Amino acid sequence: MKSCSNWVWEKELPHETCQKIINLGEERWDEAVVNKDTGSKIFDDRIRQSDIVWVNDEWIYDLVMPYMFTANERAGWKYNIVSAEECQITRYTPGEFYTWHKDGLGSHKEVYDNGNTRKITISVTLNSDFEGGELQFHGLTTHTLEAGSIVVFPSFLDHRVTPVTKGIRYSLIIWFLGPPFI
Repeated sequence: MKSCSNWVWEKELPHETCQKIINLGEERWDEAVVNKDTGSKIFDDRIRQSDIVWVNDEWIYDLVMPYMFTANERAGWKYNIVSAEECQITRYTPGEFYTWHKDGLGSHKEVYDNGNTRKITISVTLNSDFEGGELQFHGLTTHTLEAGSIVVFPSFLDHRVTPVTKGIRYSLIIWFLGPPFI
């Protein structure tokens, strides 16, 4: 389903698959960092509070790539995508959030892999037993999604995750890379 500049598939993945992804993070959580313009990574709890785990399981890429390709084509973005970063599983406990940010601008200043930059982001909601934690796009839409829902959007869109007020929110984030736009 198209929604302005992001594409949403609601409750697309089964509960068992979402739980399998959550389980990959058990006993491996690290405090999330923020990428600065200088390329350095810092802890800044005024910008972001959450825990993360990096995974690189091929079955996860195989699962979500068709959604990325579908959105890229049907939205008319037609971005040249050549690779993906490691998958990030994120855990937000009550009070945790991520303020307004962009995952990338697609410029030469932000290269991640062989000269490529972030162009498309996928966010998968992995559970439903939490409150708050909405995915909001600046001036566009707010998503309160149930487990298994997938959102695909250009990485340069300004977005945030509002504070979780109850329960624990789990999500899967993957960035797809390609040559810089400019």
